[in-house]
Amino acid sequence: MELGIYTFVENTPLAGSGVILSPRQRMRNLMEEVELADQVGLDVFAVGEHHRSEYISSAPSVILAAAAERTNRIRLSSAVTVLGSEDPVRVFQQFATLDLLSGGRAEIMAGRGSFIESFPLFGYDLQDYDEIFAEKLDLLMQLRESEHITWTGTHRAPIDKRGVYPRPVQEQLPIWVAVGGTPQSAVRTGTLGLPMAIAIIGGQPAQFAGFAQLHRDAAQNAGHSTPPISINSHGFIAEDSQQARADAFPAFKVTMDRIGRERGWPPMSREQYDASCTIYGANVVGSPQEVIDKILHQHEIFGHQRFLLQMTVGSIPHEKVLRSIELFGSKIAPVIRKETATSK
Repeated sequence: MELGIYTFVENTPLAGSGVILSPRQRMRNLMEEVELADQVGLDVFAVGEHHRSEYISSAPSVILAAAAERTNRIRLSSAVTVLGSEDPVRVFQQFATLDLLSGGRAEIMAGRGSFIESFPLFGYDLQDYDEIFAEKLDLLMQLRESEHITWTGTHRAPIDKRGVYPRPVQEQLPIWVAVGGTPQSAVRTGTLGLPMAIAIIGGQPAQFAGFAQLHRDAAQNAGHSTPPISINSHGFIAEDSQQARADAFPAFKVTMDRIGRERGWPPMSREQYDASCTIYGANVVGSPQEVIDKILHQHEIFGHQRFLLQMTVGSIPHEKVLRSIELFGSKIAPVIRKETATSK
């Protein structure tokens, strides 16, 4: 199994102190995080796209290009590229350029996004949300297939026999599709033969098992070999479970309560958080052994090939994040790889 980290590069007040880092310092910290992830042998580092004041990741490809120059082997992905409000031609060009800079380590994770700010910002109608995504995903897939392209759609100007450059190092840029809670998204992704990332950030992971099966069945029915699946979850690692929860909960609560006020959710209690950190819950928080047990438990459910962890759901002190990354790479990853290799 491949193991990695994803982040939205939050820059929110540190719980307790209220200190907010300068955007420059937060970005410098991020470069140290991705560099350490590479050094400890993790497989993937992914940066999401948001257009809100509490995040500084509106341009993931630029951030990943900087990371390419600080790393040697780790794969560099978006998580996600909000494809509905992007131009697929520019997305392809940006990630092909990243692929050149990184020596063939770029990936695109396309999705519809968990926030809507990018749509009015770039002049798109939310009523066409799903239709725009499907159309642009089709264009993005065609762009990676051919240097010269002719394409016609509804929500973008047509392309008539135009070359798109640069071309990447990889013969085909990997394109993953991130899905949340709609069976239709899993079926569409499988039908296209694309790998799928399931974002499990609430409830019980076992509830999402059907999405994985729908994805596999759709791929098989369309004549594709079975595409990989990634599980993307919130979590944090420390020497013991008490420390991990103490480090992660204050920031997690600040973030979730802020989003909850926008969406009508009640404030999160510590009891709810602790319940979500059990082996059957969504949050992957605990000691190295607890995290190993939880990832392997989920592997029994999904049989997935990749697991990505969002460690910074809210701002956590930098030195604690670095320690979490170190434990993930040095204590957890070797065990998971060994156990999942022998279970094939």
